Amino acid sequence: MSTQLKTITVIGAGGKMGMRISANLQKSDYQVFYCESAPQAQEQVTAQGRELSVAESVVPVSDVVILAVPDIVLGKVSEIVVPQMKTGGILLTLDPAAAYANLIAQRDGIEYAVAHPCHPSVFLERYTKEEHADAFGGVAAIQHIAASYETGSDAQKAELSKVVSVMYGPVEEVHWVTVKQLAYLEPTLVETVACMVGAFMKEALDETVKHSGVPEAAAKAMLYGHIQIALAVAFRATNPFSDACMIAMEYGREKIVKPDWKQIFDEKELDIVIARMLKIDAIRR
Repeated sequence: MSTQLKTITVIGAGGKMGMRISANLQKSDYQVFYCESAPQAQEQVTAQGRELSVAESVVPVSDVVILAVPDIVLGKVSEIVVPQMKTGGILLTLDPAAAYANLIAQRDGIEYAVAHPCHPSVFLERYTKEEHADAFGGVAAIQHIAASYETGSDAQKAELSKVVSVMYGPVEEVHWVTVKQLAYLEPTLVETVACMVGAFMKEALDETVKHSGVPEAAAKAMLYGHIQIALAVAFRATNPFSDACMIAMEYGREKIVKPDWKQIFDEKELDIVIARMLKIDAIRR
């Protein structure tokens, strides 16, 4: 059986992610069908020159069906879509949570994959205004993708990489991992830790201005510059932190970071956070 993928259906084409990936797929050589049920979202799709299709008509002829819908409805949507898919088709989701929780409808004869953008690196060398403006990725700034296709052969992964690289493009590399490993990347590493730290730094900035009387512009200038140097030193060993800085960092750990914080990497904790994200009592085993 040929591994070549030619026909793609996007379910949820009028949502945030659906619109993003559709913009890139629209410019590709793939035959792409756009499906959207919400009236307002339908208007967004057609406003971009994309013709709406009926899912029941196009899903059965598609090599790849992309579910660009919120995590909390992925299970219900997949129960409708999966029975309509042709044998050998690939169901592609954009986030690992529902797949990890075993909420995706299963059926013999089809393949399952997940692909999530890493977003452009903070260390990325950017040369144009468009690249600087593209924090999310998918427009001008190059990014990597983390993906799972556990049943796929090397040839199948290579073919799906082409699809993923178009929809999230420009893409430098697709990293293949398991669904569980992808869940440890997101949410654990980048949402439980990195995004939380980002929001925490904003709170610290606000508290600095509120309690010290420092002008907000001065606080932002100091923090924004030190975020960059802190990341450069920690991840690239640009220069060592000073002895005094190390003492302040240790004080910060004592005051802010719980000693047992690494338990977030325990499987039971991964189960807990994903269940919360999906608004379910517990994940399925």
